[in-house]
Amino acid sequence: MTLYQQWQNRLEENGKTGTYRDYFRDYLAQETEAYREILDGEQKRISGVFQELAAHYHMEPITFIGFLDGINTSLTQEANLEELTEDSTIDVTIDYEKLYYNMLKVKADWLYGLPQWDSLLSTDKKKEIRLKLHEDSHITVDKTGRNDPCPCGSGKKYKKCCGK
Repeated sequence: MTLYQQWQNRLEENGKTGTYRDYFRDYLAQETEAYREILDGEQKRISGVFQELAAHYHMEPITFIGFLDGINTSLTQEANLEELTEDSTIDVTIDYEKLYYNMLKVKADWLYGLPQWDSLLSTDKKKEIRLKLHEDSHITVDKTGRNDPCPCGSGKKYKKCCGK
């Protein structure tokens, strides 16, 4: 079983046993510390042997694969998590703007609110990213006019059918 599958199983088991909240509280504390270190050092590149990197960030390998799962869509090129083993060599680059955007998207205020962001992204850049997220999440709905064909497919005008 791959590390990634073990991570998925651990999440599922914690969900079934009711320990999910406690497990995630511990995980999020470790994740926050890893991000603090990465952002403090303005470290865009994470490279090395998987097992050594996990130890560096004070995580067990299964937890570290979970961390990589969370950051994967914020990398310049996503890693194939299914193929990673404890002996794999990792060389990934973080796109800070994507990372900030993704943190906003999942409402991870404990991460996007870290003071380390202030030296990495200007206030204007953070505002620009927030506006982009707002635009991306804005749903546009085409409004059916009274005299348009009914969207139900009846062939009648909307006002004579579903618009009554």
